[in-house]
Amino acid sequence: MAIDAAGLRGNWNYPTSMRFGVGRIAELPDACKQLEFRKPLLVTDPGLAKLSLVQDALARNKAAGLPTGLYCDIKGNPVAKNVEDGLKVFREGGYDGIIAFGGGSALDAAKTIAFMAGQKRPMWDFEDVGDNWTRADPAGIIPTIAVPTTSGTGSEVGRASVIVNEETHTKKIIFHPKMLPSIVISDPALTVGLPAHVTAATGMDALAHCLEAYCAPGFHPMADGIAVEGMRLVKISLPTAVKDGKNLVARASMMAAASMGATAFQKGLGAIHSLSHPVGAVYDTHHGLTNAVVMPYVLEFNRAAIEEKMVRLAAWLGLPNPSFQSVMSWVIALRKEIGIPHTLKDIGVGIDRLDELSEMAAVDPTAGGNPVPVGVLEMKKMFVASIEGRLAQPN
Repeated sequence: MAIDAAGLRGNWNYPTSMRFGVGRIAELPDACKQLEFRKPLLVTDPGLAKLSLVQDALARNKAAGLPTGLYCDIKGNPVAKNVEDGLKVFREGGYDGIIAFGGGSALDAAKTIAFMAGQKRPMWDFEDVGDNWTRADPAGIIPTIAVPTTSGTGSEVGRASVIVNEETHTKKIIFHPKMLPSIVISDPALTVGLPAHVTAATGMDALAHCLEAYCAPGFHPMADGIAVEGMRLVKISLPTAVKDGKNLVARASMMAAASMGATAFQKGLGAIHSLSHPVGAVYDTHHGLTNAVVMPYVLEFNRAAIEEKMVRLAAWLGLPNPSFQSVMSWVIALRKEIGIPHTLKDIGVGIDRLDELSEMAAVDPTAGGNPVPVGVLEMKKMFVASIEGRLAQPN
């Protein structure tokens, strides 16, 4: 049965209010009014700020009687200064709401600005450790409208942000339940201009989220169900989205998969992210790309603990001879098809900082969700395999 992108449209309330469908960016002024914004600040990255996507959104709000400011000083891996500068713009401009517009970096920075707008404690006091989030004043958190323009992080449905502490060169997770955007506008048309290599890297990020959530230990069948269907959508749609960026059906499926991944990983993440976070902080690599590179090496390390789950996943994905190896072969073939490098060495990561990276990975908050217990030695083993491209031969 042929699928028409116009039919891929809906209003969802899981996990937040989502307006999904081609052309729904036109509803931005209505969403602002629903949240009683009178003067919102649109937060995006410097590249997007120059494009018609953002300029049209600003013009649309202005025409609706909603003067909207712009802040775009955000790095690819956002740092604390990006948040602090954004807070200054927000407060001095007298803004009353945040529109988070862009990829994961812009969304994370915007959500953190909204979170910190009315807090009196330093940002690092709210790192996702223990019950730190209870230190926050909920009344000081500004509502956010999230408008994703990539299909990867799923930050539009997340309750946390990843911000780099430049003093320690570590990625920190800032968390609070009220960081979840109040309204999401997911318009697949906004991703049409995304370059193929960015489509590939962000799409693999969505896959990593679904895959690690599914593999994480613990009982959460709702997250597992969302994760496996997210992976099916990636399988059927990511190669098409990379090859034909104007295919709105593929773009819509990937946008849904990204939100599904971030919803599912409330169950947990694992060593793919534990390795990726320090590499991104130290080498400033693209997060989704780094996840994609280390993915097979982490899968192999975890094989004994996830083999049975991989058989079920392979059957759901329609892979031949459902098994761990069929999933591994699919991942490797997918990476090759969409142009993902095979090793960390290929993206500039060497063994010169191996000990430092391994120690950082071992204390990353995601490490505790890995199916196999991991420490410094285990992280080092996976890093070496990822740098050297060392994978076991298929059985």
